[in-house]
Amino acid sequence: MSNFFTDNADLLFTLDNLEIQEAVRLIEKDYTEAQKYDTAPESFEDAMDSFHRILDVIGDVAGERIAPRARQVDEEGPKFENGVVTYHPLTVQNLNDLKAAGVMGVILPRQYGGLNFPLSVYTMMTEMVSRADASLQNLFGLQDIADTICEFGSEEQRQKYIPRFVTGEADGSMDLTEPDSGSDLQSVRLKATQDADGKWYLDGMKRFITNGCSQIHLVLARSEEGTTDGRGLSMFICEKCPQLVVRRIEHKMGIHGVATCELQFNHVPAELCGLRKRGLIKYVMSLMNGARVSISAQAVGIAEAAYREARKYASEREQFKQSIDKFPAIYDMLARMKTQLAASRALLYETTRCVDLRQAYTHLVDAGDKDPAVREKAKLYVSLCDVLTPMSKALSTEAANKIAYDCIQIHGGTGYMHDFDAERLYRDARITNIYEGTTQLQVVAAIGGVMGRTLDGRIAEMMAGIPDEGVSGELKKIVAGMLEQQRAAIDFVAGMKATAPDYRNLRARALVENETFIFAGLLLLRDAQKDPAREAIAERYIRDAKFDFLRNYELIMSGDCTTIARHEEVTAY
Repeated sequence: MSNFFTDNADLLFTLDNLEIQEAVRLIEKDYTEAQKYDTAPESFEDAMDSFHRILDVIGDVAGERIAPRARQVDEEGPKFENGVVTYHPLTVQNLNDLKAAGVMGVILPRQYGGLNFPLSVYTMMTEMVSRADASLQNLFGLQDIADTICEFGSEEQRQKYIPRFVTGEADGSMDLTEPDSGSDLQSVRLKATQDADGKWYLDGMKRFITNGCSQIHLVLARSEEGTTDGRGLSMFICEKCPQLVVRRIEHKMGIHGVATCELQFNHVPAELCGLRKRGLIKYVMSLMNGARVSISAQAVGIAEAAYREARKYASEREQFKQSIDKFPAIYDMLARMKTQLAASRALLYETTRCVDLRQAYTHLVDAGDKDPAVREKAKLYVSLCDVLTPMSKALSTEAANKIAYDCIQIHGGTGYMHDFDAERLYRDARITNIYEGTTQLQVVAAIGGVMGRTLDGRIAEMMAGIPDEGVSGELKKIVAGMLEQQRAAIDFVAGMKATAPDYRNLRARALVENETFIFAGLLLLRDAQKDPAREAIAERYIRDAKFDFLRNYELIMSGDCTTIARHEEVTAY
């Protein structure tokens, strides 16, 4: 096998050009952390050296250990018997390898034993783990639960739970979905009640819970009697106990290595996490932002694996006395796969950069910093993250599905066989644009920011850094034309509000896709200024995107509302 960090030129380039100096300085409190902790960096260069070293270690673990075990884990999976879930021995070994590497608390503060790394670096780890075995990422990536407790829990709860996550003694699950609620979390019914002593207990059902057999559960429950909306929900922490019953594990299409559980809460003792009535409105929304990034990274990892499988097979498979990667139809597919992957990765890490800055500045504001510039930056990065996290998840997960699909197509009949990794990657990719919010819900989450032109400032910054001459200049003109049309489309849709109030929702996906084409295209052009060899990727992506953009634009500007009026007739036919 290989080292999944050092063999990936794109990932190496991304780390070295991520522009996280500001975020790292803030996370390290102007590098004063080094005065308290031997492991803390004394400068940005020192921090980057640490990031490179730990990513090299995880790249080796992913490539040399996790990846060779993935097929057997997929074949055999976890076992469920007498209410007990037992993970595959190779999954247990994978987790032990990650624990030994010291990366079970990557983004958690050093005072609780964590590494205090930026989310951007942690996301690179999750991408590599996902490339090796996408199902394992669903266990490794649950560090977000500890981060949520750290963010919103009491100091007593932090001391009680976070060190256990860091050492790997405890694992976690995020218990949100119920049999009848699905994505509509406002309708959660699992009840949280208090006894005379003020102790909380949970009663009800949860379904489709990733790693629901965990030691520590973060549970969304209805704490306010008589409520039916999100304002009656609170967040709770509970631990594995006899009253918390795993009723079954799901038999899934993919992601076989992790158990997806149905849970029954029979008066389970629990602790309130944070304030009452903030469960959905604040805490789950924060948790979902992290989950979007995590699944985006999972999708990019799967796409990386699928692209490499396709490229390798095409270079080895001979037909008509030459390898099939020499056929125009095949190398065109490979080129498209590569550009989709590059765009997904560029948007993902621009998003994580903004999330790192949002968290750093928000922490300063929460700590009482009155500086207007700090507060303005906190507000800016909150708004950027609100649109970038759903855009990133939509782009990367849809691209992963297409890349995995084309991987099988390039393999031909052999790709359909169980003996090749292509079909496993295809099955694993399929869930990414469903869980933690479907693509349709990502569009709903992003459309407000698109209509409000939230990204205009960042777009202007990137446009200013691209020359007007040469190939990059020509591509810049194409993107500038798309940007002008996108602004016209936004104004047009806003103007339709009075006569066709549903028109914005009808064309939301087209608007969000077009905003993504512009933004991702500029990210790739920005990267091409740092490495001229990447200009070809930017060119292919932008020229391909131009045609899809125009189709969306013409649809939006048509003002055609007939599909709204006649959708019942169409679906009934």
